[in-house]
Order: sequence, then structure tokens, then C-alpha cells
Amino acid sequence: MRAQTLPPAAGWRWLAGGFAIFRRNPPVLGMLVVAYWFTVLFLNVVPILGALLASLAIPGLSVGLMQAAQNLERGKPVGLQTLYGSLKENPKTLLGLGALYLCCTLGILGVSALIDGGDLLRYMLGGRAERSALEDNDFTLPALVVLILLVPVLMAYWFAPVLAAWHKLTLGKSLFFSFVACWMNWRPFLNYGLGLLLVSAIIPGVLLGVLLLIFPGAQGFIAGLVMMPLALIVAPAIFASFYASYRDIFGISEIV
Repeated sequence: MRAQTLPPAAGWRWLAGGFAIFRRNPPVLGMLVVAYWFTVLFLNVVPILGALLASLAIPGLSVGLMQAAQNLERGKPVGLQTLYGSLKENPKTLLGLGALYLCCTLGILGVSALIDGGDLLRYMLGGRAERSALEDNDFTLPALVVLILLVPVLMAYWFAPVLAAWHKLTLGKSLFFSFVACWMNWRPFLNYGLGLLLVSAIIPGVLLGVLLLIFPGAQGFIAGLVMMPLALIVAPAIFASFYASYRDIFGISEIV
């Protein structure tokens, strides 16, 4: 196993590859993404241990979605067993990755709380009334600190679950090789991030704005009729693009 250094344009190809894989079977991949969301939501509502259980499950579930993308690319069958079956691949390491990611996230939020007294955290987790009361606060510094600290965590975590599950690497090695692969390919990842911003925020935002200008009194109708189906197209394609990035950096690029 060796990570390749790819040209900057590869980041755009990953996103295009994600949409190409999604077109292979939109209903099935969409169903698996919805099942992923509902599983995480269900675990989160478990009293006391909800956030921990969800964090422990996410690495295995993310591998399941990557397995589904690979199966679709190769013309193999895909079902719910594809999503949940990956929980059994190197389970101790996957659970450890989930626990470590939760600890890192909490640690980063703790650092931001030391800077602003916890205002950013309350704004993120609070209700509408609490967010309204904090809207005038300046979150620039704590948000910047969170971003700076979170980027290396995301780099170490990006490929770690699939490296642990498919290559049977230990927790430390999976994090290390993931970080190195992302570092070697920071240029394509920069383009990939811009592409994600474009398809998940800018284009939907512009579309929503135009529709609200045309139909100013139909906000709820537009959200239900247009934005939800759009999310069910964009989200599965983005999950499939995660696999495309792994495939091109660690594996043999296949024509989709």
C-alpha cells in the first residue's frame, strides 16, 4: 500500500467520480445514506450514551458507504448488509477511531471555550432563543482556532477507517498514513473542498434564493419539494466521492 501524489485537478475528478458512481444506482445509494443518517440519529437519542454510541459507529458505517460505492463501481450487489456488514471489519480499531475522534472534537471545542467562555459552543448546541441572544458576539477568533485545530484531525481521520477495515492497519498506522496521504495531496484536496462548497452550499443556496424570489410565500413548499430531493442527490454523490479519493490515492484508478 502506497499513497500517490496526484495533480490538483484530481480533486475535481473525485467529485465528478462521486456523481458518476451515484448514477449507477441512485435509489440504492440514496437509501443507504438515509439509513446511515437514521442510524446515527437513533444512536444520538439514546440517553446519556447517545453521542458516544454514534461516534463509535460512524467509522464502521462510513466504511460501509465506501464499500457500497466500490460495489456500484464494479457492478456488484449492494444492500443494507453492505452498510452494516462493514462494522465487523477490524471492529476494535474502528471503535477506537470513533472514540478518539470524539475526544479530539471535544478537546478542540474545549480550547475554543477557553477563548470565548463557551459562547461558540452554546451557539452551536443551544436552541433558537439562545442562538438569538448570542448573535451579536464575535466568533471570529474561536472559530478560526477550531478550524486550525480541526484540519489536522480531519486529515488523520479522512482515510483512517477504510485503511483500518480494508488494509487491517492498526489505529496508529491508519491515522498516520491517512495524514501523510492528505498532506501529499493537499492541492487536490483544496480543489475538492472548493468543489464540495460549490455543490453543497453555493449552488443550492442560489437555487433556493431564485425560487424564493419567484415564489416568495412558498418557503416551506420549496424546501420540501426542491431542497430535500436535491439533498438526496448531492449527499450520496459526496459520500461516493470519498471513495473516489481513496481509490485514486491508494488504489488503481478505474474508469467510471
